[in-house]
Amino acid sequence: MTKTFTKWATVAATALTLGMGATAQAQTLRLAHVDPDDWTASKKGAAAHVFKNIVEGETDLTVELFPAGALGNEDELIGQAQEGLTQVVLVSGAMSKVCPAASVLDIPYTFSSATVAWEVLDGPFGDDLAAHCLEQTGLRTLAYGETGFRNFTNNTREIKSPADMEGLKFRVQPIPLYVEMVKGLGGEPTPIAWTELPNALSTGVVDGQENPVGVIYNNSLHKLQKYMTLDGHVYAADFILISDEFYEGLEPAEQEVVKKAARVAGTMGRAIQQWGTAEGVNKVQAEGMQVYSPTADEIAAFAEKAQPAVVDYLRGELGDDAVWIDNLQAAVAATN
Repeated sequence: MTKTFTKWATVAATALTLGMGATAQAQTLRLAHVDPDDWTASKKGAAAHVFKNIVEGETDLTVELFPAGALGNEDELIGQAQEGLTQVVLVSGAMSKVCPAASVLDIPYTFSSATVAWEVLDGPFGDDLAAHCLEQTGLRTLAYGETGFRNFTNNTREIKSPADMEGLKFRVQPIPLYVEMVKGLGGEPTPIAWTELPNALSTGVVDGQENPVGVIYNNSLHKLQKYMTLDGHVYAADFILISDEFYEGLEPAEQEVVKKAARVAGTMGRAIQQWGTAEGVNKVQAEGMQVYSPTADEIAAFAEKAQPAVVDYLRGELGDDAVWIDNLQAAVAATN
């Protein structure tokens, strides 16, 4: 409690110092995220630097970067943006906590490829979801980036079908949607905090886990797991968010530059993520991990098991917002 209070007090004090008066506030834009700062390996890091360079190059605004969780975790960053303490934040999973409709993006096996996801998010569906979340949160989605596809790993056997998941315990995030997904596939979901995952894998508390390839490699999880299946069950998007109150206070020309910078930043983040995924697959294989790429028919078999359980759960949770499930499915179908 003391650490959290101190962190928020520091954020508030810094924001007050930078924002004394409307003119001073308009000159400094604070951007925060939880990824490393290294633009060559970090999707959010790359996006943040591109955003900063474009905005500072084309306006009188100054962009101050706070990477690597310097201002807190994603939930805290969203709260700061809503309070006006931090103007721009790059977040992924935390968005669905403040805008539940965003959770439909986590329906497993929705996107057959990253390019399909980009077409959907950069089109009418993405625009409509952004407008809805703006109403819900007071945060404007400037653009979408990418955290990447999540894949299963385990230390017991190669997984080519849902039947291969039976009897295996998989660490999942403490999020009901992921629990329902693994249950639907026949595995045994075990919610475990991220910090406890390496020990849980080492001691056999769980047999496997699921994460994007880059996360698996960069955190040495491949050294604790023998098999990876590139099933891409969930595509995770990054949201580049700005406080709408701050945005509306900008000059029209500044708004246009900020929007453009975010679009370019999101594209850069996607490129770094794609690069990291391809590089990560090669690296884990070189270090002894067995990697399997399912066929289209095998992916369809996974989807047939996983999607109904998650969709039923979300319809119950979202209530009137469940229409976003249908909207997403229609948008994906329109890309074919």
